[in-house]
Amino acid sequence: MTATDEIHVTSGDTLDPEGNTLNPVGKDEKTWGWFAIFNIWANDVQSLFGYSLVASLFISYGVGGWTAFAALIASGVFVMWMVNLSGAAGEKYGIPYPVLARASLGTQGAKLPAVLRATVAVFWYGVQVYFASTALALLIRSITGLGGGAEILGLTGIDWISFVMVWVFHIVIFWRGMGWVETFLNIAGPFVYLVMIGLLAVLWQRSDGQLLAATATIFANPEGTFWTEFKGFIAIVGTMVAYFAAVMINFSDFSRYAKDKPTMVLGNLAGLPFNMILFSALALLTTGGAAVVYGEAIINPAEIVERTDSVLLGIIAAITFFAATVGINLVANFIPAVNGIANLSPEKISFRKAGLITSVFALVIGGFWTSFISQFGIGGFVNTLGATLAPIFGIMIVDYYVHRKEQLNVDDLYNMDGGTYHYNEGWNGAAVKAFGLAAIFSVATVWVPWFAFLSGYNWVIGALLGGVVYHMLARDHVTR
Repeated sequence: MTATDEIHVTSGDTLDPEGNTLNPVGKDEKTWGWFAIFNIWANDVQSLFGYSLVASLFISYGVGGWTAFAALIASGVFVMWMVNLSGAAGEKYGIPYPVLARASLGTQGAKLPAVLRATVAVFWYGVQVYFASTALALLIRSITGLGGGAEILGLTGIDWISFVMVWVFHIVIFWRGMGWVETFLNIAGPFVYLVMIGLLAVLWQRSDGQLLAATATIFANPEGTFWTEFKGFIAIVGTMVAYFAAVMINFSDFSRYAKDKPTMVLGNLAGLPFNMILFSALALLTTGGAAVVYGEAIINPAEIVERTDSVLLGIIAAITFFAATVGINLVANFIPAVNGIANLSPEKISFRKAGLITSVFALVIGGFWTSFISQFGIGGFVNTLGATLAPIFGIMIVDYYVHRKEQLNVDDLYNMDGGTYHYNEGWNGAAVKAFGLAAIFSVATVWVPWFAFLSGYNWVIGALLGGVVYHMLARDHVTR
């Protein structure tokens, strides 16, 4: 099938919350401009964890600030290249990640990576709902002055009220469809930047104009050598690539809504290298300002706001942290969870049904996070599942670009009983074998201490292994 061939699969339902969320989007639904794509990445990095990660990199790896800054930009360029690769098929054919995976793994085999991605996404979706509720609880306490009180499962009454309200807020957004998701992302991204700039202005005023001088001191690393700076540079790039890895693999879930390929490419250019420059500069300057005003390098923006002793700033910050956390939750967790769950039974599970299933899991995970789950050590299990996604990325990229020359038969992608991508009872043996072999390495990087030296590059290596092994096994057997 070529780009000009007619697509017979019913489209036009994707933005209908009751419709099949996996159907290819129609031309009337491809409405996302470059700014919407930019805000995907803005929301993905603008979490409390993202801020703390960026602000602490030059401290954690013992490098100068300029080395850390350069590494952040380099990682943005690399991730941009990767998502342009993974998102091209979604933009061209209007298909989401679980459907794209059918081309390489088979119509049934694709359920494996979709379930793995959905499981990781559902878990972190629940966790992020809880963390977003802490911002709302902070807002309520700032306004009312109420304190703690009795705890149930580690949460006070205000905490539980906040948690349920945030949980319902997520449901309201997805119940209205992807149009509301896009609108929220477009509001949250710029709003968070405005507040970050405002916080920086407060620190500038309180530092008596010494902020830039202090930041320059922090950026300096007199004990660093070329080799230590280079090793730190490589480690930071690897860390940031791992940070964006989850969205890289399912970026077609978003690129399918882009108006055209140039729009997607421009949005990724603004959203990754440029966004990394802006966000990193604000994070590092804010850290430098906090060092002047409070005499120590504070990498948690919530703590910086708390030190200002300003009720107004506390309220604004609480709203900001809420918007940032909900934003990254929609991008990195909700959409892949919904599409992965819907892929289990596309005929029966609509966008809304998949969203409700995700929400039920989130209610349990978020509600028990403080009292049980965070203490149970389940993170290793979830990280193991996440690591196994790396080979899938490599397999999908090699299959689409090397073997199929960027041509897919969309009708056959939705034919669950036969066709080009049905392979052997719906499973592509070459892809399954390549996945299994490469996944052994990916899982080992989570549990075997000897692999710790890879410092985040396990994802890139796992993707390369998956792609190379798949190419060797499948090069003589793939048809379009």
